[in-house]
Amino acid sequence: MKPQRYGPFAYTPINQRPKVVWPDGNHIALWIVPNIETFPLNEPVPGGTGVAPDVINWAPRDYGARIGIFRMMEVMEKHGIRGTVALNSEVCDDYPAIIEDAMNLKWEFMGHNQSNSRYLHTMDDQPGRELVAATLDRIEAATGARPKGWLSSGLQQNWTTLDALIDGGVEYVADFINDDQPYVMNVDGRRICSIPYSGEINDLPQCLRMGRTAEEFAEMMRRQFDTLYRESVESGSGRVMAICLHPFIIGMPHRIGALDDALSYIGGHDGVWKTTGSEIIEHYLTGETF
Repeated sequence: MKPQRYGPFAYTPINQRPKVVWPDGNHIALWIVPNIETFPLNEPVPGGTGVAPDVINWAPRDYGARIGIFRMMEVMEKHGIRGTVALNSEVCDDYPAIIEDAMNLKWEFMGHNQSNSRYLHTMDDQPGRELVAATLDRIEAATGARPKGWLSSGLQQNWTTLDALIDGGVEYVADFINDDQPYVMNVDGRRICSIPYSGEINDLPQCLRMGRTAEEFAEMMRRQFDTLYRESVESGSGRVMAICLHPFIIGMPHRIGALDDALSYIGGHDGVWKTTGSEIIEHYLTGETF
């Protein structure tokens, strides 16, 4: 993508676009995105003290990999939901047991940089391209499947990230948190899709930065669902609800119940398609032309 004023996609108001129809007449496509990340102890933790070792910020994140992610897996399996993992590729080396368990649960893997300590927007063209390619290659080697999706660490890109993703075979990207439905991007004549992600229904900004309680975050998830469900029913056009989670936050003993409660509430409604990122995009594109 060349530097430009607006994104490589048309501005399309939601009340002036074709209807999105999900399988079996469902109203909401629900996908849950566990951000499974690694933070090398010998590198500064983003948002931390700025020096290494940053034990006070590193250790809670390691707790997520040692304990929190397995609580998440238990709750999600209880509700019949497969995760679409935003995966730092270095997790494959640092925490291989997580990869094994996630594969046993038939979770999907998206690329999410190599670690969460290195962001693409700080890189020039070629190093950024190399990071994307190396991330995809490592995940494919570990899981046997090349990622179809991508979420940049910190949701940050440089100007050639989309080109590198397309070159690497990626079909959808979650960085553009500007819609409740997927849409197609035109990157110099080549296609990649945007999928709805959330900076709001996301435990990191809400619980870690804003200080929301577990109960407040559960209520946010319920309210988000209620509005999207109502809008989908009234308009006849399906919506996507993303729940974006981090094992070191939602996986804490005093927060995991919030996820269980919210999923019980959502699952008590008809018309909810519990799905993954690639399934959403594959179905969406059956009704799209480019």
